[in-house]
Amino acid sequence: MSAKVVEILSSEEIRRTLTRLASQIVERTRDLSQLVLLGIYTRGALLAELLARQIEILEGVAVSVGALDITFYRDDLDKIGLRTPTKSEIPFDLTGKTVVLVDDVIFKGRTIRAALNAVNDYGRPEVIRLAVLVDRGHRELPIHPDFIGKKLPTAKEEIVKVFLQNSDGRDAVELISH
Repeated sequence: MSAKVVEILSSEEIRRTLTRLASQIVERTRDLSQLVLLGIYTRGALLAELLARQIEILEGVAVSVGALDITFYRDDLDKIGLRTPTKSEIPFDLTGKTVVLVDDVIFKGRTIRAALNAVNDYGRPEVIRLAVLVDRGHRELPIHPDFIGKKLPTAKEEIVKVFLQNSDGRDAVELISH
């Protein structure tokens, strides 16, 4: 039986969604000079860069961007398999900052729980918010994004795949069902 692939967001729709998310982040942030976008490897880090560029276009303010590896903070490595850790790139103290964690897809919430634990190693932010490109539901933990690009009800066995130009050669979000 072959997989059925449905495009959920096209390149143009992703661009528009990132513009909307950037605008929402700006609206909810009192002082943009204190804003830090922390992307969760791999595609969350790429999305954080794209959001920072969009905020700079909208507001003329350069936003600090970091990349967070959460491998050693996960509680489900036995289920997701071994991963090669990447070095977190956070060349600044997070204490007192408004941190927006950025990820591509939120599913059970375990990635975000791990990211919250990892953030503590880099300071104590004033507030931590969460921005995701796709919220597919099925949370196992009480974690809810503050900024959502697309709510996408899915079956648990379906897969949501995000493709980004910088890593995959194209921009798209696809729903794959078997």
